[in-house]
Amino acid sequence: MGPPDRQPSFPVYDSFLRSDYRLVPGPKYSWPCNWLQTMENAMDPAHTAFLHTIVSGAQFTEEFGVMPELEFVETPVGMIYIGTRRVGQNVWARMVEAVLPNLQQVAPIWETGHQEHAFSGPMLSRWVVPQDDTNTMFIELRHVSETERVTPAWWGDRMNMVPGGQLPADSYEAGQQQPGDYEAQVSQRPIAIHALEHIGATDRGVMMFRNQTRRGIRAVQAGCDPLGLCRDADMVIPTYCNDTVVALAPDGDPAIDRQHMRETGRRLADGYLRDRPLLMHARRSPELSAQTVR
Repeated sequence: MGPPDRQPSFPVYDSFLRSDYRLVPGPKYSWPCNWLQTMENAMDPAHTAFLHTIVSGAQFTEEFGVMPELEFVETPVGMIYIGTRRVGQNVWARMVEAVLPNLQQVAPIWETGHQEHAFSGPMLSRWVVPQDDTNTMFIELRHVSETERVTPAWWGDRMNMVPGGQLPADSYEAGQQQPGDYEAQVSQRPIAIHALEHIGATDRGVMMFRNQTRRGIRAVQAGCDPLGLCRDADMVIPTYCNDTVVALAPDGDPAIDRQHMRETGRRLADGYLRDRPLLMHARRSPELSAQTVR
């Protein structure tokens, strides 16, 4: 998609080299819409509460039905959202990642927030690839733990692997009654018209991602490398997608409790940006061999 002499090496992210994990090729599929409205969906955490739980019933877990406290943070390779929820005596901080220009890393959808645990890493890495202006192809790698209690068996079962929640409903009526990501994104038109949008406070992440994309386009036009591009073939690139659950008793004042949740999520994210937990525990060899991807 550019001059051959400017093509970088295939990037190796630390999420590809996690100890006790293997990468499993996921399903490949296409949608009839522009890539951007699909890519920016990952930076819209409010839709996990409404689209995937409140409107359509729990497509993930019931705990997703609580609207999270929201923060959005730029990273060295793109951005993350921080969605924090109260789950009893715990605070669940979910951080989904956009790696520029078109890689999504999504935290596990089977999380409930009931069990305290540290940084968990992504369940999938998915490239959102423009085939043309109005068609988009998904190429997915699933992160599967060798321990079933960490990753459900169905997630890595290639005999029954379908892009859950990512295919159109069986009929128009079914799509109206229980819409998923496909219905929400494809129904925006083949190319969404931004001038018709009514932007709200929860859309800050979408706006941040659009601004990052615009800056990347302008950098390339000026002959520079965009944010996120790495030309060092030997470098393992740190990433930040995760679920974290910490024990934090609720405050009696709901407003103060929401503030504590936001502060907790931001504190965790700042620590991860500083300490890069996946990079610290990545396998030392960066090569993606047949033993790594299978």
